[in-house]
Formats: sequence, C-alpha cells, structure tokens
Amino acid sequence: MNNDTILVINCGSSSLKFALFTAKDFDCVASGLAEKLGTTDAFITIKKGDNKTTSNLTCSDHSTAIKHVINSLKEMQLLTREPIGIGHRVVHGGESFSNSVRVDKTVLAEIEKCAALAPLHNPANLLGITLMAEFYPSTPQVAVFDTAFHQSLPKASYLYPIPYHLYTDHGIRRYGFHGTSHKYVAEIAASKLKKPLSECNFITAHLGNGCSVTAIKDGLSVDTSMGLTPLEGLMMGTRSGDIDPGLFEFLCKIGMNSESISQMLNKESGLIGVSGETNDMRTLFELAENGNERAALAIEVFCFKLAKYIAAMASSLPSIDALVFTGGIGENASQIRAMTLARLPILGFKISSQLNECHGAESDGRITDPKGTLALVVPTNEELVIARDTLKNAL
Repeated sequence: MNNDTILVINCGSSSLKFALFTAKDFDCVASGLAEKLGTTDAFITIKKGDNKTTSNLTCSDHSTAIKHVINSLKEMQLLTREPIGIGHRVVHGGESFSNSVRVDKTVLAEIEKCAALAPLHNPANLLGITLMAEFYPSTPQVAVFDTAFHQSLPKASYLYPIPYHLYTDHGIRRYGFHGTSHKYVAEIAASKLKKPLSECNFITAHLGNGCSVTAIKDGLSVDTSMGLTPLEGLMMGTRSGDIDPGLFEFLCKIGMNSESISQMLNKESGLIGVSGETNDMRTLFELAENGNERAALAIEVFCFKLAKYIAAMASSLPSIDALVFTGGIGENASQIRAMTLARLPILGFKISSQLNECHGAESDGRITDPKGTLALVVPTNEELVIARDTLKNAL
C-alpha cells in the first residue's frame, strides 16, 4: 500500500471526526468519529472497510482522542509515517478566505478573528489545528473553509438591510456555510449532465442535522440560506432557522437572557423543538406513523420551509439544470423529497415514485420524470474535498 496519506480532521466542540486518504488516488482507508468528549460517556468509532470498532474514551479530551486516532491508525499499519498533509474543516473564514489555504501564523490569526462570527465552531477548529501541530510539527496543515465557496455571492445577496456601518465595521453580512458540500455535489451533477460546471445552474439542498440551500449560477454560489452564522435559513435538527428578530425582545421581556435564547435557538429548536421528541428524521417518521401529531407537524413544517427556500433560490437563476438533494436526510429520506417536490409544481418538478424510493440508484441519481425539471440525489463527500484541497496546498 502507498504510505503517502492525507489526514482530514473535523474538530467540534465535543467531537472529533477524521478520515485518512491515500494521496495517490484518494481512497478513504479509514474514518471515524469521537463523540461526547469531556464527559463520562465519551466514545470513539473507527471504521476500516467493512470493519467497525467502538471504544470508550471516558472523560477524554480532544488531545486524548487525537492520540487514540493516531495510535489506532499506526496499529492498523495505515499511518506508518507522517502524512503528507493534514486538512481541517474550518467553519468560518469571513471575507478573508475565498479558497483553502496552508496554515501559518497569519492564517491562524485570521481564523481566530472570525471566532466572534462563529463562537460555537471556530475555537474548536483552531483547537484541532493546534493539537495536530503538536503531534506532527513539520507536517503542512491546510484550512478548508465552509464559507469559501460562497465568497462569490453578490452584494444584493449577502448584505443585510441594517445600518451599512455594521457591515463595514464589524463584517455583519451573510456568509453561507456547507460550502464544500454544495461545491462537491454541483461538480458531480455537472458531470452527470456532461456539461462544464461553469455552464450549469443548480439549486443544491444539503439536508442533515444542519441544513442549507444554495443557488449556483454558472458554477458560482449566488445565493444561500445560511447567513452570518449557521443558524439562519432552513429549519434544522435542533436549530430554528429563520425567525422574527422581534422574538429576541419578547423573550427578554419574559425573563430569558441572550445566552439562554442562543441555547434555545441552536440546541432546542427545529425538529426537536416542534416535535418535543427527537431531531432524528427516521424516528420522527416512525412516531408520525404511530399517530404522533407533533412529529407529523415537525415533518410538515420542515418540508414547507424547504420548498419555500428552493422556490426563493430559483429567483437567482436564469434556469434550473437540476435540483440536487444531498446530506443524510437529502440522500436517504424519500418521503421528505416527495413531500417537498409536491409543493413545487410551479418549478416543473414531477417526481417518479419508483426512482425516488430507490434514491435514484436505478437512474444515475435522477428521481423525477424526464418530462419535468430534473431533480437528483447526489451523495456528498466533504472529507474528499478537504483531502484534495489539502494535497494541492501542502505540496
């Protein structure tokens, strides 16, 4: 086996996701996820091919988890020498980064500066970079930004209608997220259509625990649902998405403070907030089928919001080559796709029940009737995008 490898790290506040790729052909030889770090319930799952192992990491922190990952990869003879490069997902790059970059002191300072715009994400991303530098001090590290793909947004799309100095002085604007996913599935969709990406117009819907929709014109992001932070836009697993800004004042008057409001909107809203049960879409459908009205309502609201945003994104495009569904929900929840497209006959979508039920597996991703507007299911692969960008910037 080729020992030249690329290690991809996605460090969250209490989690660590990783993937190891060969540099020659970008085969993913191992991947895994450590969860609930810093608690007594911490554990890590590592997958190699069809084999999956889970280990307890009781009270482990990120440093311990990374050491466990490196030691495990060495024991499996997958990391016999230091990797060519280490790629990191960084959520917020502000206006400083429109591409992935090799990490140096200047880049670290800019990422830290953006932490005010993404306090739940950037500090954790920085921690991952710092810890990997301790283990591999001479290995190039590369930052791949969620926001980079959306730096092509026009001003009419990214400016908020608030006092302009808040943008010029504090950078308050729409930035957009999930950029690596939207970029990747757009490239795959273009290849399926046998057209250059620069000639394609897509609406891409990344639907998981976090959700966003992007309008891609001539291969460039021109509108997107997430904003200054990943809270804006669609209803999500635990995030509210769009709300009336006046809600803040109302909640303050009934005794909530900014910290508790932020906690509610980020962790206690969305699917789990409406259903009162769970943010897992599969479980919601099971509950709804057994007569749980609030679970059914959560699903209905989710599809309504999604259809509304897809229609809104269409206004930024001269035509629609395809609507692309991706992410855990987008790729696997056929009922969500069917319920959403049923609200969008005005855009020409005619879903094929047979193709939709098999998630497009029988038709190269297509889930719609050939006579209507094309809708595709395209599995995302953000780690692959990070690995490719890492190799390009590390050499």
